[in-house]
Amino acid sequence: MDFKESEFALPVDSEHKATVFKPFSLAAPHMRAFHLAWLSLFATFFSTFAIPPLLPIIREDLNLTDTDIGNAGIASFMGSIFSRLAMGTACDVFGPRIASATLSLITVPIVFSACFISTPQAFIVLRFLIGFSLANFVSNQFWMSSMFSGCVVGVANGVAAGWADVGAGATQLIMPLIFASITSFNVPAFTAWRVAFVVPALFQAVTALMVLFYGQDLPDGNYKRRRQPSSTKPRESVFKVLVHGISNYRGWVLGLTYGYCFGVELTVDNVIAQYFYDRFNLNIETAGAIAASFGVMNLFSRPAGGVISDKMGRRFGIRGRLWSLWVVQTVAGLLCILLGRVNTLGASILIICVFSVFVQAASGLTFGVVPFVSKSVTGGDIRNDGERWDDGGSGDTAAVVFRLKVLQGNKHFSDGSYDACL
Repeated sequence: MDFKESEFALPVDSEHKATVFKPFSLAAPHMRAFHLAWLSLFATFFSTFAIPPLLPIIREDLNLTDTDIGNAGIASFMGSIFSRLAMGTACDVFGPRIASATLSLITVPIVFSACFISTPQAFIVLRFLIGFSLANFVSNQFWMSSMFSGCVVGVANGVAAGWADVGAGATQLIMPLIFASITSFNVPAFTAWRVAFVVPALFQAVTALMVLFYGQDLPDGNYKRRRQPSSTKPRESVFKVLVHGISNYRGWVLGLTYGYCFGVELTVDNVIAQYFYDRFNLNIETAGAIAASFGVMNLFSRPAGGVISDKMGRRFGIRGRLWSLWVVQTVAGLLCILLGRVNTLGASILIICVFSVFVQAASGLTFGVVPFVSKSVTGGDIRNDGERWDDGGSGDTAAVVFRLKVLQGNKHFSDGSYDACL
């Protein structure tokens, strides 16, 4: 074959992108990039959402009010908005490997600094800065679109993001257990929660170094090695790429859609443990375990969205992908409304689990559409403008609006307000 398929462990297309997706393979470079991408993003989700499950202890130690907690949640999303907008361009210029590893390493000291904060103001600033690490979501999806062909890119994006999102659920379960383990050695609670943050900081650092030393930007090598002066197509300037993305109305439509699935998911991840702790008088381990069920559903729900998108795309084209997204996201909205109508622990757990499946699948379906929004071929690179503007903070922006205008801090959600869910 003219594209030398035999050089790769997986079948590839003319651009050397894999045409099959084998999630349990470690074949280089395609599947190795997949595993490094989701694991690194998993670590940043773990770090970013390590605070919410320990909030009952932290708020007592730092004398946090509901307003402080609400503002801190908003701050974490605000940090992510700015960094995601920049990450798309960083991936274009430096490649997803360097961009991802650099951001993770820069934010590791910030995660570690959680051990030393002592005021509400420092808590809010900390959450703002840790939120920057979630921009690795952009590099995750950018990397998958660089490694996998259109016939499987939906499922590749869905699984890479879905498995990574599990970090937001895993931390809800694991951080209270780490806290409990530390206190079992007679360490005071107000010291134990601080020591617990050493774990996510180290985890994030290790995964960043793995990306840096074992990752590869593209099927044919890293960005620097791949760009050769002999290229017949001139590379667009960063400004032109940025303008082209902003002017693509399809990207903005997908951004709005994504805000109403991933934005809601982020908001729930930030408040769900405290919600169950306060409303049903549970201990932090039990509240964390229930909250974890919401995030852990990403293990299959978001990838399922990618699979559905690819199957519907093969049968009905792009309209099949769009209609599937509309149906799944509509069901998620109805379940969110239903969540605000129930008043018992058992019913709340059941609905939050089912709701999580649909809202996360909607995110996977969204990214099944993203690679087809706009393709600008420059110097052999295919850029997805929708990816930058869909992934570039729209989910976080919606989460900020939701917290400001609907939840008004933490008050309505903690009270189980029907209006908040609506």
